[in-house]
Amino acid sequence: MAKAAQFAKMNGLGNEIIVADMRGRTDHVTPDAAIALNADATTRFDQIMAIHDPRTPGTANYVEILNSDGSMAQACGNGMRCVVQALASETGKQSFTFETIAGILTAEEHADGSISVDMGRPRFDWRDIPLAEEFRDTRMIELQIGPIDAPILHSPSVASMGNPHAIFWVDNDVWSYDLERFGPMLENHPIFPERANITIAQVTGPDSLVMRTWERGAGLTRACGSAACAAAVSAARTGRTGRIVNVNVPGGLLRIEWRGDDHVMMTGPAEWEFSGTFDPASGAWTRDTESAA
Repeated sequence: MAKAAQFAKMNGLGNEIIVADMRGRTDHVTPDAAIALNADATTRFDQIMAIHDPRTPGTANYVEILNSDGSMAQACGNGMRCVVQALASETGKQSFTFETIAGILTAEEHADGSISVDMGRPRFDWRDIPLAEEFRDTRMIELQIGPIDAPILHSPSVASMGNPHAIFWVDNDVWSYDLERFGPMLENHPIFPERANITIAQVTGPDSLVMRTWERGAGLTRACGSAACAAAVSAARTGRTGRIVNVNVPGGLLRIEWRGDDHVMMTGPAEWEFSGTFDPASGAWTRDTESAA
C-alpha cells in the first residue's frame, strides 16, 4: 500500500465531493481508486478534487478532477467551492488562484461562508464544445428524444464551460421527465464526441430557473455547478432570462452572474462531512477517529 493521503468528504449543495490532498506527492489518484471509493456507500461521490502542488507560477495549486467512473473531468464548480473551503480553513486565506486541465480560475470565500468561483468564459462554437458536426447557431441544435412528430425532449442549447453541456428547455416540471433513462443515451449520443452533461431546465422567471442534470461520468446529481453556469448563460443567450440568474438545483440554490467581461461567476455554499486517509492507488480508506460518527 502506498503512503496514505488525507481526504475530506464534502458536498456542494448535495453534489458529493472528495477533496484529496496530493500535495508534496508525485503520484495521482488512479481510476481504480476512484471506482473503489465510489463503490462504498460512505465515500460515494460525484467528483474527486485532487489538490496537487502548483505547476504554473502565480497559482496556489493544480487541481485534478475525477468522475465517479474513474474518467477525468475538466471542470467542477461545486467541487472547487469545496476545495476553497478546505484550503481557507487550513490557511486562513480567502482568495485563491487554481489551475485545472481547463485552465486558470480564481475563487473567493466570503464573510457569510458562501464561495464564488470564476468559471471562466463560456464557449459556443461547435468545435469548442465539441460537437461531431457543424452547427452555426448553438443556441439550438437538432437533437431529440422520442417520436419525430412528438418528441419528449428536443432542440437543446449547447455550450462549453470547460466541459460540454446540452440544455433541454421544457415548460413542465423538470421532475416529470425520466432523466435517469434519457441521460445515458444523450450523454453518449454520437453528436458529442467527448460525451456531454445533460440538463433539463425550466425558466421560472426573468432571473430564475429550475434544473436537473445527468452528469457526464457520474450520472444523476443533486447539483452540477458547470451545468448551472451553462444553463444560465444559455438562458440569457436565448433571451429567456437576464445575465444574473438564481438557479435552483435539487440540492439548493446557486447564483450565476454572466459578467460584462464574459466571465461566469458562480456563488454558493460548501459543506464538510468527515475526513480520513486513503490509498490513491487502490482507494482503500480509513476514517479519522475525531470525525467518526
